[in-house]
Amino acid sequence: MDTTENKTEVIQYKPSGTCCNMMQVKISGGVIQDADFMGGCQGNLQGIKQLLKGMTVDEVIKRFSGINCGDNPTSCPDQLAICLSEYKLQK
Repeated sequence: MDTTENKTEVIQYKPSGTCCNMMQVKISGGVIQDADFMGGCQGNLQGIKQLLKGMTVDEVIKRFSGINCGDNPTSCPDQLAICLSEYKLQK
């Protein structure tokens, strides 16, 4: 995997325990450029998508980790934080 700071990467992640069944995140230089979510609550996920743009990977992990959805021990934001944490471990 190329670690050049200006390289744009697109990562895909299959979340577990959420209505969303696939996440795709575009990252350049450690900053989220765009995100797409398949399945799940589209209104909420479109809102999350807009909030993510311009945030650093670290900031998303910090803000979204541990968020639950009702009685569910995880959520789409939490799964996104897990996705990004795994991405960082691969770097």
